[in-house]
Amino acid sequence: NHKVSASNNVSLREFGCEQNLLSRPDGSASFVQGDTSVMAGVYGPAEVKVSKEIYDRATLEVLLQPKVGPAGVREQSQEQCVRETCEAALLLSLHPRSSLTLILQVLHDDGSLLSCCLNAACMALMDAGLSMSCLFCGVTCAIGADGDIIADPTAAQEKESRALMTFAIDSTERRVMMSSTKGSFSVQELQECVAVSQKASEKVFQFYRDSVRRRYSKNL
Repeated sequence: NHKVSASNNVSLREFGCEQNLLSRPDGSASFVQGDTSVMAGVYGPAEVKVSKEIYDRATLEVLLQPKVGPAGVREQSQEQCVRETCEAALLLSLHPRSSLTLILQVLHDDGSLLSCCLNAACMALMDAGLSMSCLFCGVTCAIGADGDIIADPTAAQEKESRALMTFAIDSTERRVMMSSTKGSFSVQELQECVAVSQKASEKVFQFYRDSVRRRYSKNL
């Protein structure tokens, strides 16, 4: 299939990241993909309200704040996706009866917002020094009207697409930890998008490594 071989060279927008920007949270990071940017802050582990307490692990709350206006249905579904991914990666049993809160603030949305949220979340969790079984990253793919797969699409490319998918990929086995899809697509297209996302994740994880290395070399 020519499309899959062509997609071996996955092109993504320019990345940017800063960790430890905010003074109040226990961990923070901003993540930029092209013109999409998200700020993440992690608070905790802290004491949890008894009503929400889980005796054998920490509870995780994720709040996504849009650039303007109150959060709506779209934000709630994205919060759910981020929470599922973080819960799968974090070793929550190390912090029983405590709460973690992850607050994501959308600074600018020019497409691939959910994957940018996932990347900001992972960098903030790392910055907070929380124990994780693996790192994760998000990759969004759009399927154009012509069937072409675009990784890390812009808002304009998303509008033109007939399907949009975001995957959370884990850093150890490159498996899909979470998927969020909308639009119409075939099983084969879904599999192609997973393959493209796994390929793209290598670039994101390399970016993580580089930015963490830069940060620690500054401190050494």
